[in-house]
Amino acid sequence: MDVAGMGERQEKKLAVVVLDGLRYDAARRWLGYLEHLVEKERAICYSVLSELPSLSRPLYEVLLTGVPACENGITSNQVVRLSRERSVFHLASEAGLRTAAAAYHWVSELYVSAPFNPAADRHLHDGTKPIRHGIFYFEDHYPDSHLFADAEHLRSAYDPHFLYVHSMNIDDAGHKFGGESKQYEGAVRIADHLLAQLVPLWVSAGYRVVVTSDHGMNASGQHGGTDEAERLVPLYVIGERDLTPSPGDNRREPLPQLGMASFLCRLLGLEPSAAMARLWF
Repeated sequence: MDVAGMGERQEKKLAVVVLDGLRYDAARRWLGYLEHLVEKERAICYSVLSELPSLSRPLYEVLLTGVPACENGITSNQVVRLSRERSVFHLASEAGLRTAAAAYHWVSELYVSAPFNPAADRHLHDGTKPIRHGIFYFEDHYPDSHLFADAEHLRSAYDPHFLYVHSMNIDDAGHKFGGESKQYEGAVRIADHLLAQLVPLWVSAGYRVVVTSDHGMNASGQHGGTDEAERLVPLYVIGERDLTPSPGDNRREPLPQLGMASFLCRLLGLEPSAAMARLWF
């Protein structure tokens, strides 16, 4: 896997994988393939402190818009409406980049249409939407093996510049069995096996790859609060080792999650929106 020259490619392509509910310590213990890349200096891993509330739908919005919940209005999982912010999808599409997402239906509700209608909204191919091509699932136990197959179909069929992949099985196992259960561990390991198959393929096709999470999971299978197990998540960056802090500022971990959206824009060669927090560089 040759990642050395990725930063020199003229056409910037980015694959972002969000492993929903993956806590930082679980990633460092059980994502053996990604940790292999870290050991061999093909990737770097940071810790990230999620925004509050550490809930899924609010953090999907944070990851893609860089705007906190108190300003963007997506304050709970029960707020079902389109985003009112300019997301990475919006900026990429407006710049003429191809966008695609294989993701949970809440991503569709934020950036395509709300409420989600499985019959009409599961498959998306519309050049007028911020997400031009999409395959959206609506059951938390939808297998990650199917989800990553959906993502690879979108990549190979439409060659998106920005591919967003959102997996739910780790979160589902955590809620059912707890964040320290063998089932949770098993879901993390399965995700790692799937990434081991696809990441080399994506990199060979010219993609930078980012793997992160929205929030963590505590031992009782909960998140939303302030505990480290619920908030501390990983950020793997494959092929990009120069997360530079602001001049004169010594970057400290964990990184604030509000900086993610502007970082993704940077990797795509886009100017972040005026509302996006710029906290990492």
